[in-house]
This record gives sequence, C-alpha cells and structure tokens, in this order.
Amino acid sequence: MDILSQELENYLAQHSTAETDLLKKLEKETFQKTTQPQMLSGGYQGRLLSLISKLIRPNRILEIGTFTGYATLCLAEGLTPKGKIITIDRNEELMYLPKKYFAESEYAQQIEFRIGNALDVLDELNEKFDLVFIDADKSNYINYYEKVLGKMNPGGVILADNVLWYGKVLQETKANDKDTKILKEFNELTSKDPRVESIILPVRDGISLIRKI
Repeated sequence: MDILSQELENYLAQHSTAETDLLKKLEKETFQKTTQPQMLSGGYQGRLLSLISKLIRPNRILEIGTFTGYATLCLAEGLTPKGKIITIDRNEELMYLPKKYFAESEYAQQIEFRIGNALDVLDELNEKFDLVFIDADKSNYINYYEKVLGKMNPGGVILADNVLWYGKVLQETKANDKDTKILKEFNELTSKDPRVESIILPVRDGISLIRKI
C-alpha cells in the first residue's frame, strides 16, 4: 500500500531543502552495496529528521537502528556544539559503511557507535536523552519504547519509524504477522499513554512523533 503517490513524493522532495552532498554519496553507496537499500531514510524523510532535531536542539540523541548511518547524520545536524548522538546496531558486517561516512562528516567527534543488542546496550546507558529515533526490529518496538521513556528528559521527543507498516496496520488482526500485531499494539499504546502525547505523521511508511510530558 502506497501512502503517497510517487508523483507526490517527488514533488515534496523537490520542494524541500536539499540533502547534503555527503548524504547523497551515502545514499548512492547504500543502493550499491546493501541488499535492502529501501531501509534508508532518504532525502525527504531525512530532511524531516534534521529539521525536528534542529528545532529541539538536543544535547543527547539516541538512535536504535543505524543501518548505513543516513538518519544518524541527519539527526546530528541539530546537536548542540557539545552534544552527542549514540547510535546502536547489531549488524557487524555492515558497520564499515556508516563508520566511513561518520568519519567524513563534521559530526565525527559527536557520534558514538555501539554494536550489539539494543536492549542490552540500553541497560548500560545512564544518560538522559532529548531525542530518540527508533528504527530497528519491529517486534521490539514496545520494549524499546518502555526502556527509553525512562531515559528521556521531560519534553523529550521519541520518533518511531514504519508505524504504518506498508498499510498492514489497517488489516484485520487475524491476517496480521507478528511485526504488524506489535506495531498495532505500539500505536494503540502511544496514543493512550498518559505519560506522553503523540501523533502519527503519514511520511513514507509512517513516523510516530511522541513527546514525553
């Protein structure tokens, strides 16, 4: 299910601030060297992540799910001068690609790349975050949410990607796979959780914007 037509997506991208040359290079190499390049945030979504980060001006950002580091670099654009982003991924085979582009970026000293199971890494973190981006295995979205919420500063923002899951969240429960069921439960939880206020943005595959009260 396409939320937006390709024609409209192209128009939106053409009439939004352009991505940097470094991000264009990263996107190109992602399509050349990975088997699932569609996992990359891309220019339009990347500009949204960048703008939200710049509006918040976070001192600490947490990203769960690095992939090739495109979203990491977009989020880093809003960091305070002494700010830091911690990004977590378990794919050791792919780590050379984000590390390469992190090193080439102006945010090289502000990015901390952790390899491992995100739930385990989260237990090791004793920092408070202003902005969190969740874009990893969907089956753990609720687990990630519950763990990071306690590590958020009041007014902090959580962004969760793929919450519309190709439109599968609109299907009947009996036809759902495990990931779809978890995402439906996640959307229900965040919409009714008194600890937060939330809204789903119909950007690409859906981004949930959640603010801790």
